[in-house]
Amino acid sequence: MNLDPLARYARQMRVSHVGRSGQEALRAARVLLVGCGALGTAIADLLVRAGVGFLRIADRDLVELTNLQRQTLFDERDARESWPKAEAAARRLREVNAEVEIEACVRDVGADELPELARDVDLLLDGTDNFETRYLLNDFAVHVGKPWIYGGAVGDHGLEMAVIPGRTACLRCIFPEPPSAGVSETCETAGVLGPLTALIAALQAADALKILSGHREAIASELLQVELWSRRVQALRIPRQADCACCVRRELPYLDGAAGATRAESLCGRNTVQLRPAIHARIDLERLSARLAREGLVFERSRFWIRFRAEELELTAFPDGRALVHGTDEPARARSFYSRWIGS
Repeated sequence: MNLDPLARYARQMRVSHVGRSGQEALRAARVLLVGCGALGTAIADLLVRAGVGFLRIADRDLVELTNLQRQTLFDERDARESWPKAEAAARRLREVNAEVEIEACVRDVGADELPELARDVDLLLDGTDNFETRYLLNDFAVHVGKPWIYGGAVGDHGLEMAVIPGRTACLRCIFPEPPSAGVSETCETAGVLGPLTALIAALQAADALKILSGHREAIASELLQVELWSRRVQALRIPRQADCACCVRRELPYLDGAAGATRAESLCGRNTVQLRPAIHARIDLERLSARLAREGLVFERSRFWIRFRAEELELTAFPDGRALVHGTDEPARARSFYSRWIGS
């Protein structure tokens, strides 16, 4: 029996850029992955197999059947049982590498939550599907000086870039403002190819290995663009902008402006509104179940959520106070429904 704790990584350590010292650095590293969809599942799988010591996965969604085309850690049972993506991914990854500590966080990540989630990690990774969270990650990373890695994929086009605050360009050096709502393509409108998400995630994971193994100098200030169908790859060198509102002027609206705000977010293409209460309050699923039973409502429940229908709407409530109201894209109607059944 080989008692060397790093023996399983023998092939990786033979790569001269890693070696034993790099592998030991990976084993001591701590990572926050925000979003566990197509990009996030592939990133998580690669990092856990590579031996990163600690991985915290934060995701707000539940597994659906349409996810399985590209979200590689999930299966049909996860979709049938509506498992939270973070929990389903963690369950699978613990079977892949029991030596890695994996923490699943079933929660939305906003300006209030990110500082807590990222307090003790070395690197932030973007596995999200929305610009708001990416700009929040960028503001936070610049504020505290932690590296983060951006990735995006839609249709057959993908983007990837690593940000080392103080050395490379940040996201707002390239894109000072997010696109207006309804302007940019989404996976709902343009679709997405599974091989593209795997490729972009692999690039993100590779940059993560560079940073975590002690080779930040290998990170270039570049935005990598991929057009998968036409096999075009372009690396655009992006210098830090001398007047960047974020990394130069230190204006951090995504980090500073949203704290404590009530959020009602219409989820693109899903006829669903996500609600997060202004005051942080947990939902007692046991008490809510009893109330629904008294009202004569039929409901489904797991240890992660409770779901019921009323007034032609469906509501999925989570213990952290968040809820998804299905059947409307009107925030006002969703707030009213939430207030009636959950409380204001």
